[in-house]
Amino acid sequence: MTNYQHEQYFAHCHGHPKKPLEIYMFVDPLCPECWSLEPVIKKLKIRYGRFFTLRIIASASLTALNKKRKKHLLAEAWEKIASRSGMSCDGNVWFEQDQPLSSPYMAALAFKAAELQGRKVGMQFLRNMQESLFVSKKNITDENVLLEIAEKTSLDLEEFKNDLHSQSAVKALQCDMRIAAEMDVSVNPTLTFFNTQHEDEGLKVPGSYSYDVYEEILFEMLGDEPKPSETPPLECFIEYFRFVASKEIALVYDLSLEEVEKEMKKLAFAKKVAKVEAKHGMFWKSLSTYSDEYQSCEK
Repeated sequence: MTNYQHEQYFAHCHGHPKKPLEIYMFVDPLCPECWSLEPVIKKLKIRYGRFFTLRIIASASLTALNKKRKKHLLAEAWEKIASRSGMSCDGNVWFEQDQPLSSPYMAALAFKAAELQGRKVGMQFLRNMQESLFVSKKNITDENVLLEIAEKTSLDLEEFKNDLHSQSAVKALQCDMRIAAEMDVSVNPTLTFFNTQHEDEGLKVPGSYSYDVYEEILFEMLGDEPKPSETPPLECFIEYFRFVASKEIALVYDLSLEEVEKEMKKLAFAKKVAKVEAKHGMFWKSLSTYSDEYQSCEK
């Protein structure tokens, strides 16, 4: 599909100062619950992205991770979240490396360093970090791994290296953590909804819930139940996001996982996607030549 066709379905997701709502999403790159919310966020942006701007706030659980909880408890928690959510996260990562995820601060700092090159590429860098950790079991607190992710995200590598060790990234992360403290955010993920046309306090929603919960909150904040934007054809969706889980497709298109498998096999037979098996669930990688850099349906 052409760039024009992609924009036809995704342009409304991009930022605009006159959108009536702003959503602050507090995330930790190492948090499997944040990763499990990806299908919900995709569907919300595709259907109602014309009404809100999404702002990602780094809210790394530095204290909790730095307490060095027992590996087997962390691994067990990850496996339960993956089984419940359908978004694979492999707990074995805690046993397969000498010092797994030893510097949570570095992962959060890397996200802010990437975001200095633009909010859109920052979003894609975060997604690529999550894929590297939860699907490929890579240590995203290791600087060499972060540089690989930066290259995959088409960041300016020299600029990213410099920013990773700069006061600019540190200040950006400190700003995010100050926002989290001011809003009394203690759980990842947390979504806070603001109506930009009113000065009322935002509506804070800690934890992860089903799609219907967030849609209902969106309607409440808008004071209306608007008609959703048109969902793009499945092939267009895959081309745009490049790497997606069966769970994401199932939620966005209201399909069962069996129906997703059937549809994706057709695209695989046509050599438009490749199947990527994970410990929990399935992912699909686009083989198309569409390359309008990395997309995040964001801002």
